[in-house]
Amino acid sequence: MPVSSMASSLLLSLSASSSSFLASSSVSFLPTSSSPHASVAAGRGRPSASILRALRAEATTLPVISFTGEKVGEVSLDIKSASPATARAVVHRGLITDRQNARRGTASTLTRGEVRGGGRKPYGQKKTGKARRGSTRTPLRPGGGVIFGPKPRDWSIKINRKEKRLAISTALASAAVANDSFVVQEFDEEFATGPRTRDFVAALQRWGLDPKEKAMFLSTELDNNVRLSGRNIGTLKMLTPRTLNLYDILDARKHFFTPSAIDYLNSRYGTTVFDEYEGDTDGEDDGEEGTVEEQEEEGITEEAAQDETEEA
Repeated sequence: MPVSSMASSLLLSLSASSSSFLASSSVSFLPTSSSPHASVAAGRGRPSASILRALRAEATTLPVISFTGEKVGEVSLDIKSASPATARAVVHRGLITDRQNARRGTASTLTRGEVRGGGRKPYGQKKTGKARRGSTRTPLRPGGGVIFGPKPRDWSIKINRKEKRLAISTALASAAVANDSFVVQEFDEEFATGPRTRDFVAALQRWGLDPKEKAMFLSTELDNNVRLSGRNIGTLKMLTPRTLNLYDILDARKHFFTPSAIDYLNSRYGTTVFDEYEGDTDGEDDGEEGTVEEQEEEGITEEAAQDETEEA
């Protein structure tokens, strides 16, 4: 299945929910050619500065459920999200980038000049009544080369760090607003004696989840027994901050977190994280450029200090 069609199906399934971020009827799913963000969604060109400026923070209250399924409190999820006018474009570009960068690009076929053999003309040019043949490795015969076949290539697409974070935070905020998310108290002690998949499935049912429905569980640290208990559940994705990705967020219908994971999301994708991007309008990834500039400034400062010492 092409990457674009897979992304479309995921986003369409997400837009079917009651989310106010991605399910707005006034926002088209894929930007049209007249949209200023059309090149961004298709993976061609730089993102517009308006996409990165149009941020908003809307705190969402998530219920906290105990291991037995009782509501014991509430917690606030306060993360940034894109505006409804650009949310789908940002999330679509982030999803396309993740899926396309995962391609190895190692598919390769042989042309008629690369297939072994076929150097001798199989039969004479005339007086045979057959079509003219110059080689047995012609693409028209079995065992011949491939016309316009795939060759190894690089499928990777560049995406700015700020844009990738915005896509993830927008997807999480959309799921939270649609009441598809909740928080579960730490339950590592419940599996201290050993892994038990049956108990994990029973816990999912107590939390109101259908084991046959796709769900995503985010925890800052996965206990080994908890991981072993949930890995045999094919519809459950157990993620950590290291493995958190946009595809699994969009692919899941329900999302539940631990309290420590909520603290991580608020610190990683909260208001203070995006404040540093408000004055940056060039749209470039400043992950390493800032470090290089700081090193150059430090080098200039050290040279100036050495010159003043020599003059003294």
